[in-house]
Amino acid sequence: MEVQNPQHLPFELTKEFLNEIQALIEQDSKEELIAKIEDLFPADITSILYELNGQESKYLVQLLEVKVAAEIISDLDSDDRIKFLKNFTSQEIAVYINEIDSDDAVDILNEQPVRIREEVIALLKDRVQARYIIDLMHYDEDCAGGLMQKELIKINVKQTVTECVEEIRRQAEEVEKVYSVYVVDDDGQLLGTVSLKKIILAKRGSKIQDVFDSDEIVSVPTYMSGEEVADIMQKYDLEAIPVVNIQGRLLGRITIDDVVDFITESAQEDIQVMAGISEDVEEDDSVWLLVRSRLPWLIGGMVGSFLAAKLIEQFDSAISLMPTISAFIPLIGSTGGNVGIQSSSLIVQSLADKSGLDTTFGKRLKKVIVVALINALIAGCFSFACSFLVDNGDTMLSLTVAISLFAVVMLASLMGTLTPLALNQLKINPAVASGPFITTTNDILGYGVYFLIVYLLL
Repeated sequence: MEVQNPQHLPFELTKEFLNEIQALIEQDSKEELIAKIEDLFPADITSILYELNGQESKYLVQLLEVKVAAEIISDLDSDDRIKFLKNFTSQEIAVYINEIDSDDAVDILNEQPVRIREEVIALLKDRVQARYIIDLMHYDEDCAGGLMQKELIKINVKQTVTECVEEIRRQAEEVEKVYSVYVVDDDGQLLGTVSLKKIILAKRGSKIQDVFDSDEIVSVPTYMSGEEVADIMQKYDLEAIPVVNIQGRLLGRITIDDVVDFITESAQEDIQVMAGISEDVEEDDSVWLLVRSRLPWLIGGMVGSFLAAKLIEQFDSAISLMPTISAFIPLIGSTGGNVGIQSSSLIVQSLADKSGLDTTFGKRLKKVIVVALINALIAGCFSFACSFLVDNGDTMLSLTVAISLFAVVMLASLMGTLTPLALNQLKINPAVASGPFITTTNDILGYGVYFLIVYLLL
């Protein structure tokens, strides 16, 4: 069954519709089931699969036209796809792999056990596709080689435009999206690109070497990181970018949809790290996996809190003599934590943006100090005024709180700046510095500074 895509309102999955689908599957009513889903987009069918169990999902997918089913399988989340494909034999998986771009096929096969992976590759009818998959498997998934697909249209610079048109027709059968025609020499080295517009407008008998563009070509090596590839494609507004080896030979291309997927996954990882989640998890994962992903940072935060408590305990005598100072402990802790997260978030954002000039450490530190100084002065003055009004004009206490808050804001700003920069130099994800780590650290340092100033002044 081939899914149609008529113009209609976006599909919304309801409980009633899902119950109807499940009932039809249970009754083995294939014709009625096809009538229910034939007008849906592949993405709409994917949303239905997420709500079905493994056998129900398999039944539904096998009613679809193979190419559509392959697209749906390719778009599934990795964890869901692993569970889903456990219901299929190697022969059945191979049928769908034949219809998927080589880069997506590699991602799917790398999720499978080694035995299944090798069986599927051996069963592929398209041996060119099998060779492409084997070529891509040795690249790391987060570099240009791991993101690229082998399917593309290339033409020899010595050929005529007429020969080029025939070559495009032949190669386009294997290439779903044609963004550019790449021009190579006899050794396969990338020379440039030629637009479809120029090919159409070229005079009969013209040669590719007379119409292709060699000055505007932007390519990336196989070893370049995914982040750098994404920055380049964003900077030059590219829909696809060619990938070359050390010798400059054209090996494949990276398309915009793969880069968007990579950016989305990277952003999700950073958000989870910033939230103190140590593993890549989703809401529908098992209870144990969700607990395991959150527990390390929770324990770490508790250890930090215990240290802060022991630090406060050292000043019990000061608190007993002047209980009012304990009322400002939450103010010191929350302000330091907020300032630290603000500073570290901005630094993490700047580290992720490679499009501008690389600001030197000295310039960054100078700007941070100036901003922190202004914020600290304003926060100190504000806290002095509030404390003075609330505590019946106790000038010395208000001054102590103001000086403490000034010092905490300055210290938290420096910690929030230096920590992600240091982690980045150590090749550790700097987003770690925007989560519980920086908050807990600033709590301990903030309380230490506060009670030290209290001890010195009061």
